[in-house]
Amino acid sequence: MKELFEPTRLGCLELKNRFLRSATWEGIAEEKGHINDKVMALYEDLAKGGSAAIITGYAFVLEDEQPNPKMFGAYDDTFIESYKPLTRMVHDNDSKIILQLVYGGSFTWFNAEEREIWGPSAVTNKISGVTPKEMTPLDIQTLIEAFGDAAKRAMESGFDGVEMHAGHGYLLNHFLSPFFNQREDVFGGTPEKRARIIFDIFENIRKKTSPEFPILIKLNCSDFMGTKGFTFEECLALCKKLDNMGIAGIEISGGPVFRAPKTEKETTYEVTLPANDSYFSEYAKVIAGAIDAPVILVGGNRSTETMEKLLADTDIACFSFSRPLLCEPDLINKWQADKTVKPRCTSCGQCFTLDGNNCIQNREKAA
Repeated sequence: MKELFEPTRLGCLELKNRFLRSATWEGIAEEKGHINDKVMALYEDLAKGGSAAIITGYAFVLEDEQPNPKMFGAYDDTFIESYKPLTRMVHDNDSKIILQLVYGGSFTWFNAEEREIWGPSAVTNKISGVTPKEMTPLDIQTLIEAFGDAAKRAMESGFDGVEMHAGHGYLLNHFLSPFFNQREDVFGGTPEKRARIIFDIFENIRKKTSPEFPILIKLNCSDFMGTKGFTFEECLALCKKLDNMGIAGIEISGGPVFRAPKTEKETTYEVTLPANDSYFSEYAKVIAGAIDAPVILVGGNRSTETMEKLLADTDIACFSFSRPLLCEPDLINKWQADKTVKPRCTSCGQCFTLDGNNCIQNREKAA
């Protein structure tokens, strides 16, 4: 019988348990994306808190494309040495660390008027109001190379793997969507062609890293836009293809879940998420039963009882968290001591702000 607190693997990466911290933009890095004492302190708490692996806040792979302020960077070789203290510290505290890589695209409010923003097609993002520039074939190749170069830097910095962010309305998710991707070339027109950029990025990362270096991906199970967006059937087909290519793990989420702030003075996103536990589990269950690669379920994982049942009844391999660990970085340790502990996180969504993400309970304590 599978257990929550037993070793498992993502590709060649050994994990001490089945819990991961899912990627979270903290908004505390330096302006150009380098880490600082605030990052080190937060990640030390997370590493000591019991998670088998930490998936970092997303890192931008091209210097002039930054979807949020004070996020991690991975766009040049200066990051190789600057990340080494972080990866060493996490390893010294018996955890692993995976760098999430992203190109934001039109889902952004940060300096949107001051920079060129790419998209698969020039379709206005109804959430942000941004209309991107349709990427040329050269732009696409530049991005493919940038992801591979960033992954190579991550490996040289001591990260245990990388995760491509292809969900939540960011650029790779938009390539998968027929609403946002209206191209008629080799990167659009059919689900397979819309996914080609992801396959090409995977192959570029594999070429530039070692054969064993774990590559993960975060995907929407669906965009929940009907046939206008990326559907569950398309997600399942994509997962099967990535499984055949050797993906080390697939983190299943869904979206979009945000709306834009209503006024310039408003700093909090509105987060629309189901109230039930583990709310993408029905989708993840089907995917996990159809592929060999480990499936990581994210979204509303609050109950060890629910997770134990999913572990027993499905092929889901791991569970990842964001908001509960913003509230309690040591929640996994608490669960290991007593599985009946109820998380302090109330799923209120007020941790998500334009200034970064941190739990309102902790902000109120510090005030």
